[in-house]
Amino acid sequence: MKSNLTPLGPKADKDTVRRNNLSLVLRAVRDEGVAGEATRAGVAARVGLTRAAVSSLVEQLIDSGFLTESGKTFSGQAGRPGTALKVARTGPAGLGVEINIDYVSVCVVDLAGTGRVRQTEHLDNRGAPPGEVLARAARIAARTLESAREQELRPVGAALALPGLVSGGSVRQAPNLGWNRVPAEELFAGALAELRPDGAVLPVSSENEANLAALAELWFGGLGEVRSFLYLTGEIGVGGALVIDGELLRGAHGFAGEIGHVVVDPAGPECRCGSRGCLEQYAGQTALLRAAGIEGAGGGAGVVELERRAQAGDARAVAAVAEAGRMLGQVLSGAVNLVDPDAVVLGGIYRGLMPWLSPPADEELTGRVVSGLWSRGGGRLRASSVAGDAARGAAALVVQNVLADPVAYAR
Repeated sequence: MKSNLTPLGPKADKDTVRRNNLSLVLRAVRDEGVAGEATRAGVAARVGLTRAAVSSLVEQLIDSGFLTESGKTFSGQAGRPGTALKVARTGPAGLGVEINIDYVSVCVVDLAGTGRVRQTEHLDNRGAPPGEVLARAARIAARTLESAREQELRPVGAALALPGLVSGGSVRQAPNLGWNRVPAEELFAGALAELRPDGAVLPVSSENEANLAALAELWFGGLGEVRSFLYLTGEIGVGGALVIDGELLRGAHGFAGEIGHVVVDPAGPECRCGSRGCLEQYAGQTALLRAAGIEGAGGGAGVVELERRAQAGDARAVAAVAEAGRMLGQVLSGAVNLVDPDAVVLGGIYRGLMPWLSPPADEELTGRVVSGLWSRGGGRLRASSVAGDAARGAAALVVQNVLADPVAYAR
């Protein structure tokens, strides 16, 4: 009879246990540093190891360039003051590259999660050959890596944030870019290697941009105790991601969260995905600008103009945003009924449009969420933090790998 039991891994040896404990200590210092100062004694209490064991692990992490120590910290308790520990501001780091419809944004994040370098270029990537777009991104990334080197940072990997269905290193489909089955990781890695013939070859990974923006919101945003939320990012298209109990829900094939292609009206306008009446045809950036009568001002300029008109009380602009909010609320109510998140977070262009977008969306949610736990103005519908975006989430994903196994990334 076939067993359904999960296969067991190999028995942990001493090296495996030590590598795991190095990760525990490094992550504890990082987390303690967010709230205050970390000490060997504080870390030992947090991770459940002896003070002597933690001291040995700390020394190895300092020697490997992951931690630094400075000064003395006083706990107010009896005994000698401890030495303050912090994750290093130099050394291993993550490189994040967001490729979107009308811009490319690249950033470097250090071990503490701090964004240290950022370069963004506004480019119209629609209709351009994928290899050309990825080569542009590689050129921006190469400049960013040079700036990181000047700060003594050493990115150990790159993560691509891409607006489409991403699986196995390729973009299976990105309707708004016009991409189908594009080996994005391979093309980007090759272009970057050509630009840095004497540099270390960076491993490249990739993920859907909404997923990475949601992770950035989880790690760096102002969610407080919220650990389950639905994240929407409004750009040319509408991306979505689900975080449940602090874990990103990817689905069986990695394609969960494609809320922008939920059908609002089967007889509605044709969508680039091949269907009709998708949500992004009513609440995406292009649809919003068209409904507001803003022609010829694409990208960020168009969104800025939309916000300006809405603030000035322009009836057509206010009505366009309100209608988009109503459509968002209808679709979101179905998602809330399905997965019961603590909050719905709106990012991208929606953040600046919340004063006009939120009330009709909140009204739809209040009337359609069957639990009765959704109330207008209750705070469950909120704008994303300015601290979180897909590029930062991508870079932080690389850093998470370092924190999980620092030995693998030591010089």
